[in-house]
Amino acid sequence: MSSVERARKAAQELDHLSGFGNEHSSEAVPGALPLGRNSPQRAPLGLYAEQVSGSAFTEPRAHNRRSWLYRVRPSAAHPRFVRTDNGALASAPFTDAVPDPNRLRWNPPPAPPPGTDFLSGLWTLGGNGDPTQRTGMAIHLYTANVPMADRVFSDADGELLIVPQQGGLLLRTEFGLLRVEPGSVALLPRGVRFRVEPLEADVRGYVCENYGRPFQLPDLGPIGANGLANARDFLAPVAAYEEAEGPVEVVNKYCGNLWSATYDHSPLDVVAWHGNHLPYVYDLHRFNVLGSISYDHPDPSLFTVLTAPSDTPGLAGVDFVVFAPRWLVGEDTFRPPYFHRNVMSEYMGLIEGAYDAKAEGFVPGGGSLHNMMSAHGPDRDTFERASTAELVPQKVDDGLAFMFETRWPVLTSTQAMNSECLQRGYDEVWQGLERHFRS
Repeated sequence: MSSVERARKAAQELDHLSGFGNEHSSEAVPGALPLGRNSPQRAPLGLYAEQVSGSAFTEPRAHNRRSWLYRVRPSAAHPRFVRTDNGALASAPFTDAVPDPNRLRWNPPPAPPPGTDFLSGLWTLGGNGDPTQRTGMAIHLYTANVPMADRVFSDADGELLIVPQQGGLLLRTEFGLLRVEPGSVALLPRGVRFRVEPLEADVRGYVCENYGRPFQLPDLGPIGANGLANARDFLAPVAAYEEAEGPVEVVNKYCGNLWSATYDHSPLDVVAWHGNHLPYVYDLHRFNVLGSISYDHPDPSLFTVLTAPSDTPGLAGVDFVVFAPRWLVGEDTFRPPYFHRNVMSEYMGLIEGAYDAKAEGFVPGGGSLHNMMSAHGPDRDTFERASTAELVPQKVDDGLAFMFETRWPVLTSTQAMNSECLQRGYDEVWQGLERHFRS
């Protein structure tokens, strides 16, 4: 049986726990969870009790993230970590390239060399902030064609939002197994260990690394109690553990660099757990799209799935936005997203189909970057078509696009600016927008 077939078999009919931010509990062996206390004198079944905290102990209860794990061996039982090669993975601050105000767009990355796993296939486009200060974010692409065999990864610098574009992934985490396919996303909290196994021969996608406060569901304000992403549609894993002996490489991203240690056992040995510092998967097609039923295109903030707040109310360190299938019914309205300049910086990717504001050149697996105050909007062909279209109710369901939006400029890496995937003539899509003014 091939590695892909084994991963597909493990991914079939997984059980889940429902609800974002909930206090969940799960045990792979009955009786593994202690009752009435977190750290009894002797944990059940000879396990070790251990807490993993994704927030400071004293943060407000509503913001506190932590889980209790009951594991075969404590995480402290490991040898010394040593520096290892970062490969094409980089972290902020990005000082190797001059900040560029131009609009930028990339084609999809090429297929990776044989033997590329998720970790070695990570490639950094850019970002902002500083992981040592727990502010900002980074944008990565990934390609892979083999599983992370005898290798486990964790990111102490931030949480990871994985957006598959081609081929699904099986995620083996400390909390259990999750399957994430194109059209869904996976959220892996800061510090949680995991292994990635492709469900196809070749896979690729996007990753947002959030250095700052954890992602949460956005407040709904005047929308009311319901809408956008529903908490119950986020699925957490049930407990599942590995009790494997033998060498396992554990790679930790810490303050921008990769560090490696060889354990004599698998660290994915959590038999039971409870808490709210958890990984999730979410199906983007379940996003409850709200929009105008009178006139004008709404601001893209109305499509926010998750937001990572900053110290300024309403100003996110990073937002995750999805442009899911929806109806357009606005009267006397230019229906694609309007021309604009924005104080926020926007990286957009395409999972499938086409994006309604770009007629060509923006393809699945590619991406565009419009940094703060760079003018952008529909290309010439889209403008001409939308300006003359008959305004009947229209279903937009031939594409699925998303956006990582951040309060700070996205500084690009040198490899991104030198990449053969960079479209050198991107500005040309706005050429030919003719003068129509008549005085």
